[in-house]
Amino acid sequence: MAGSGELFVDLVRVETRLWNAVDARLRAEHGLRLGQYDLLTVIAGRHECRVLDLVHEVAITVGAASKAVDRLVEAGWCRRVANPADGRSSFLELTPSGVAALSGARRTYEEEIARWTSQLLPSGTLEELANALRTIRAALEAEQRP
Repeated sequence: MAGSGELFVDLVRVETRLWNAVDARLRAEHGLRLGQYDLLTVIAGRHECRVLDLVHEVAITVGAASKAVDRLVEAGWCRRVANPADGRSSFLELTPSGVAALSGARRTYEEEIARWTSQLLPSGTLEELANALRTIRAALEAEQRP
């Protein structure tokens, strides 16, 4: 039986290689990086999304999130909209180009993830793994809440 240290190394290596595979396919087919896809997905899924929502959801710093949003804005996929309740802040929303980019990339993303997960593992094993990772993620997120 593998120890926790070995599990951690395997988990990190799998995440890195899976990220690289999905990222390469998204870039080749859609000109979109996986990190950008991830942020577009978060923005699309939240009403009145703020940079701080990205920070909490993706677990990156405020500076990294702000720079990433700047790049999304430059690409024409996202825009900042003034928050009417607080003139110092803004909400993020996808532009029509961002909606199209996300929509076009979603199938590629899902196909590539399936290629390296559900096509390699029996559904019961995949479900057990998913449940275990959700448990660890929830614990880590709860620990990091202020």
